[in-house]
Amino acid sequence: MRLQKNSKLVDYLCYLTVRQKILRLVYPLWLLFSRLTGRHSGSKGNPRRQSPPVSFYSLSARLNNGAVLDFSTLRGRKVLVVNTASDCGFTPQYKGLQQLHERYGEKLVVIGFPSNDFKEQEKGDDVAIAEFCRVNFGVSFPLAAKSKVAGPDRNPVFRWLSDPSMNGWNEQQPSWNFSKYLVDANGVLLHYFDPGIEPTDERVVGMIG
Repeated sequence: MRLQKNSKLVDYLCYLTVRQKILRLVYPLWLLFSRLTGRHSGSKGNPRRQSPPVSFYSLSARLNNGAVLDFSTLRGRKVLVVNTASDCGFTPQYKGLQQLHERYGEKLVVIGFPSNDFKEQEKGDDVAIAEFCRVNFGVSFPLAAKSKVAGPDRNPVFRWLSDPSMNGWNEQQPSWNFSKYLVDANGVLLHYFDPGIEPTDERVVGMIG
């Protein structure tokens, strides 16, 4: 049993760079700093439940295994869309996202969108990203193929999430890695959460229900 544990520990260390180990250790301090300064700690809501001019279910995403996820298959379930990165101070939030995935099962779909948009904090390819997430955080929720999530050439999903003419109200693009967008079971964009708000924060969990 002890050898097994040591073997798992070796695997864990092999998949984390020195930078990633440091980021994981200082994450609580980084989160506290965000809260105290208000940096990356904002949120925006859709209290009137403004319906989108363009259907969320008209979208799709290519996953990192080459399959295509048709969003029409997500009807009746809430969806949490998050842009992710492996070398970010917020990378430990993969753990919280996996907890939501396991806790809410068929009620919620969590989809990660790896991106290198912010300070080149996601340099790996799709295979490396998937393995990193699996080994270090046990990620089993869908991961999209690496793409752009900010700027004029952002992928169609994040264009919908941040274009009021498509989603009905929100123009907020991701402020950094691990920005979160919650869509309700009818395809209405409910809320945007900055990276400083953890996936398991009561503000997020309360809206999942």
